[in-house]
Amino acid sequence: MNTATPHATPAVAAGADAALQVRDLVAGYTPGLDILRGVNLRVERREIVTVLGPNGAGKSTLIKTIAGLVPVRRGEVLLAGRSLVGVAAHRMVTLGLAYVPQTGNVFARLSIEENLQLGACARHDGAGIAEDLERMYQLFPRLRERRRQAAGTLSGGERQLVAVARALMARPTTLMLDEPSAGLSPKLVGVVFDKVREVRDLGVTLLIVEQNAKAALAISDRGYVLAQGREQVSGAARELLANPEVGALYLGVRRGLT
Repeated sequence: MNTATPHATPAVAAGADAALQVRDLVAGYTPGLDILRGVNLRVERREIVTVLGPNGAGKSTLIKTIAGLVPVRRGEVLLAGRSLVGVAAHRMVTLGLAYVPQTGNVFARLSIEENLQLGACARHDGAGIAEDLERMYQLFPRLRERRRQAAGTLSGGERQLVAVARALMARPTTLMLDEPSAGLSPKLVGVVFDKVREVRDLGVTLLIVEQNAKAALAISDRGYVLAQGREQVSGAARELLANPEVGALYLGVRRGLT
């Protein structure tokens, strides 16, 4: 398998009108074993796009590859037209890309406020950081109430809110969420996804990887269904909800998701 040539400096390329674009992406953890086998994906500015698919389809690998945590073997990842291939994971946030993993997404022994302040560790504008901290407390009121509480003592839903708020403290243009509803009660799933919509209203573009197809598509503009390492179906979220082919790929049955 040919490998992509790392770019020492991100270069402007075609597709700059999209917030995030993936072209013919091939990647995997083990040499010679590809998990992603030519994925193509596009997220326009201020869109919410959800990636669905059965277990093992490559959803989490896709988002980790975009975040720089899995090496690209072939293909391209563009953030506002800039190539991310070969860019170190810790540099992504300085380019405007933030990533919230499914697990281990808070510093458990630190307070909520300390977690949020760490989200701004690459910034040097004290006044702006203070303004954004207040903005996060307005967006997530329950975090203000518990701002001195250790993040590890929070419920699963509250930890997700902390993780999202911390990511936003870096002022990203694009935010990626890996399974934000995992392990949450139906009520908390609704709370988290309502907040995702509010984040988009702030002008942030979102790419979400999810197992909860109905809840995720209900707040999304568009969606992609992965199977066997490739995108098999894509389209408007409402269309995917009623698409029998999506039901077959995602659920293994010949019916839609509704």
